[in-house]
Amino acid sequence: MAYAHTMSTPHEKVRRPGGRTPGGEPRRRADAERSIASIVAAALECFRKDPNVSLSAVAGAAGVSRVTLYAHFPSREDLLDAVLEHSVEQADAALGAHVLDEGPADEAFSLLVRSGWRILEQHAFLLAASEGVIAPARRRRHHEKVLARVERVLVRGQEEGVFRTDLPLSWLVTTFYSLLHAAAAEADARHLKVKDVPDILDNTLSSMLRTPASS
Repeated sequence: MAYAHTMSTPHEKVRRPGGRTPGGEPRRRADAERSIASIVAAALECFRKDPNVSLSAVAGAAGVSRVTLYAHFPSREDLLDAVLEHSVEQADAALGAHVLDEGPADEAFSLLVRSGWRILEQHAFLLAASEGVIAPARRRRHHEKVLARVERVLVRGQEEGVFRTDLPLSWLVTTFYSLLHAAAAEADARHLKVKDVPDILDNTLSSMLRTPASS
């Protein structure tokens, strides 16, 4: 039995079972990633203006429908989680621009404190927006990359003999994290002047970390 041989033209699409074309999935993924990026960027600005902004308003600012937003972020918690992750990634990249592995460790730590505060101050509105929505432990986990930088500087300071070794390293890292966030809350409540916070944090943390004088 003879079969007619047919050739597809360059303009014909090769179809997979079910009518799908090669490359369809990657295109859909790329579209989804662009949509997610637009939503997260819009949400960041919306939460900056109003920590209690509605998800409908975020969708409008992102130029997507509510259905699209909810398809990617079913809840306010999911959206805030993504925004926090994005902002901490930006913070880590900003801190990565500083040379923290060279020079005296105490000077590197001072730079880290002041730079960390500047970044946190710019994103302090997320603390209010995520309060009661994102669990404190999860919020802390988002900062692991940044806190790893803190830990490296602390270890270097301990090796140089300028930072204390009589307290657990994990506690020293937690103190850094907690004090910076406490300072943001105090500044927001106007208990501290924003312009004074970098010096207050630097002096507080540096004195706490200093190797105790031997008696």
